[in-house]
Amino acid sequence: MSSDVGWEQLLRFREDFRGWVAGAAEQLDGLRMVANSPAEQLGQARALQRLLYESRWARHGWPDHAGGLGGSVLLRGVVGEELTKAGYPPPFACSLIEVLGPAVLEFGSPELVAEFFPRLLDGTDVWCQGFSEPEAGSDLGALRTRAVDADTHWVVSGQKIWTSYAMGAQRCLLLARTGDVSAGFRGVTALFVDMDSPGVQVRPLRAMTGDDEFAELFFDEVEVPKARTVGVVDGGGEVVRKVLGNERGVLAWQRQAWLHTRLRDAIAGADAGASAPAAGHVGDAYVALHALRLRVRETFHAAAAGCDVGAGTSVDKILLSTAEKAVFDTALKLEPQLILLNDGPVAARWRYDHTYSRASSIYGGTAEIQRNIVAERLLRLPRER
Repeated sequence: MSSDVGWEQLLRFREDFRGWVAGAAEQLDGLRMVANSPAEQLGQARALQRLLYESRWARHGWPDHAGGLGGSVLLRGVVGEELTKAGYPPPFACSLIEVLGPAVLEFGSPELVAEFFPRLLDGTDVWCQGFSEPEAGSDLGALRTRAVDADTHWVVSGQKIWTSYAMGAQRCLLLARTGDVSAGFRGVTALFVDMDSPGVQVRPLRAMTGDDEFAELFFDEVEVPKARTVGVVDGGGEVVRKVLGNERGVLAWQRQAWLHTRLRDAIAGADAGASAPAAGHVGDAYVALHALRLRVRETFHAAAAGCDVGAGTSVDKILLSTAEKAVFDTALKLEPQLILLNDGPVAARWRYDHTYSRASSIYGGTAEIQRNIVAERLLRLPRER
């Protein structure tokens, strides 16, 4: 999507949206990021998405044929950033709209996009991502969920794991093997699956945070129409690369804005007499965040201009996980008694975020895999033996 938008236009759009957020305080009441359970978070996100859609803000930056209003992807970044700053979740964060949406737009058929994308934009549908498996996490080329060609449809059998918000999802972008295991990505196909299809079973997984945001999915001879194939058969690797690149575009921009907000919250809540070591951690966290913001901004604008950001997004992912851990480690050092000993909702939120940040070097591609990509594809170092 084009980034053909001037700075004055972008600034005016930002100011207009800020004005709308301020004026819609009564409508937005109750939609701030205070929900604890995944079900509550999803309910809030869907309600906010519906409000943003009806007010047209959720449609900017998406093409007309998908239910949008057109315009630069940068407009979506502005909406997400300003919502995050104001304490609201970014547009449909729970539904991976910025992760899966662009991939389905690029690789899905016009009929599939026309039928399902408006339902995503207006909050009717939630999508989830069926990639990881018990024996194929970051190495998606090793996945074993299989789709067998049955003329007019695929018959899918297998298991997925660590699927976010699957309990409330209506659709799943699923990776299944259609070729030989030895073919790696060259034998993988992306499919768009209805979660209420016969043979689909969803089981919640309890994380160390105490929540069941994640689930494992079981597919027992699930029939998926051939029209739901996303991209070409055995070409799922291209879809995966698009999805992973999306995680480091608008989504990463929204994430860094949220981390800045959380660092400010930690500083504002700290005692005036915070120790010098704790103050030093604030500086380290800010430097990590600023480096992340500069890098993500460059990637975001390059993607908006239609450039292939490629393997360079692995640098973004490494910086993101580093900054996320730094922010919540700093918060713990600034307010140890509040976070560790208090039973109130504010302390509970800090404990949740700190615990969740431990996974930042795992989800979306482990830090080890990202460093290998940087070494081999950017620095041209020899492959790891």
